[in-house]
Amino acid sequence: MDGTARAGKQGRTHGRGGTGRARRSKRAGPPAPSGTAIGCGDDGISSSSTARPGADDVSLQKPKEVEVVVDSVTITDNRNGQTIEIPIVDGGVSAEEWSKLLPGIWFYDPAFMATACAESSITFIDGDRGILEYRGYPIQQLTEQSTYLEVAYLLLYGELPTAEQLDGWVQEITYHTFIHESMRKRFLEGFHYDAHPMGILVSAIAALSTYYPDAKNIFDPDVRHKQIIRLIAKMPTLAAAAHRYSVGMPFVYPDNSHDFPSNFLSMVLKTPESRFEADPVLVKAMDALFILHADHEQNCSTAALRVVASSQVDPYSACAAACAALYGPLHGGANEAVIRMLTEIGCLENVPDFVRSVNEGHGRLQGFGHRVYKNYDPRAKIIRDIAYEVFEVTGKNPLLDIALRLEEVALADEYFTSRKLYPNVDFYSGLIYQAMGFPVEMFPVLFAVPRVAGWVAHWVEMLEHNTKIARPRQLYVGHRRRDYVPMSSR
Repeated sequence: MDGTARAGKQGRTHGRGGTGRARRSKRAGPPAPSGTAIGCGDDGISSSSTARPGADDVSLQKPKEVEVVVDSVTITDNRNGQTIEIPIVDGGVSAEEWSKLLPGIWFYDPAFMATACAESSITFIDGDRGILEYRGYPIQQLTEQSTYLEVAYLLLYGELPTAEQLDGWVQEITYHTFIHESMRKRFLEGFHYDAHPMGILVSAIAALSTYYPDAKNIFDPDVRHKQIIRLIAKMPTLAAAAHRYSVGMPFVYPDNSHDFPSNFLSMVLKTPESRFEADPVLVKAMDALFILHADHEQNCSTAALRVVASSQVDPYSACAAACAALYGPLHGGANEAVIRMLTEIGCLENVPDFVRSVNEGHGRLQGFGHRVYKNYDPRAKIIRDIAYEVFEVTGKNPLLDIALRLEEVALADEYFTSRKLYPNVDFYSGLIYQAMGFPVEMFPVLFAVPRVAGWVAHWVEMLEHNTKIARPRQLYVGHRRRDYVPMSSR
């Protein structure tokens, strides 16, 4: 198979999917590569070998000339010489158009490395340049000037709120932080005494659907709004309850006189004194960490939410699925792995030897590299600065010097820079959480609390887009039809 794909920038303009909509990308992406070969052999499996000539061979025929459109790719099926031209819109090509030429031929992309599963206007990432934006606002500006609840509003509604809108939004969330007493007494207290807090949280989010059966009416805007408020408001309460139960401490009720991050810290850290007052530096740091983790495009947990929610299930069940994905060590547990690595290194003198061992294939450098970012993760820079502010209050985490030295040595090593391995958000966040008194088991929980805002924003967006139920295809590589063999003959 020697297929042909040509990128072009002349001729007429087309919209996506043959709809006739003429539009250009709002954000200029990299130019489409020219000369890329795309095609299929007779067995339907991609190959780079040349087709065998024969009496009925049509692959030697001259490809049909087509008019090239603006930002497009031209694909030729060498089995029959048929050609199709597909517009490149917003950095992607339509699989629907591809299937018109090659029905029954699927892209094999197990980890969605090159597959866009959605159109979204929530979060923009340019991994090569290290850019992260929520609804067009740079993450650096939001972290410095905004609050988590304001950012949650932005993610959901697309614009920053007015003062009146923000006041109403904050009040709604503040007065929905309590959970039903039976959930606290009969559900949460039913877990084993040493249950992992993330396991408790996953289960608790799913259980909320049984307390709010109206949540199944997902196409009623008013009902949908109630569930959004409840999820954002109750997530810190459930997270704090999961933590305190797992360490044998009594439940602390929400205190509506606190702001959002202060209330969370109170429910997690409060001891029997009459009132908890968190240090303003820690409150600001907690809020900034919430902003940094509020959304991150189509990551594993968000993709899980979209797949589950495409069945039109209630948002609690969909968010529980997302939370379960976040439970995995490759997603929400990555910063825990960083802490364990730094602890294992032990002291500054051991850093060069550790980096050398990674170069030689022994072990991994945790907290470096990212599926999307091929530059310094912008969140990591912000978190590193926050760490210094937190340590002024809590005292310096002894692992910080090791982390800074490790970053210095790794970024001076061609082995890592040539592979575009730079610190990511997990490299420093665990140090801050640990300094604030959170055990490592709470790290994925601390990730989930703010991420719920991104999850529900994607949930609303996919409902508005009338998304079909997710149903991926597969390349079957097993046996074909076989006759059953009786037990006596095996």
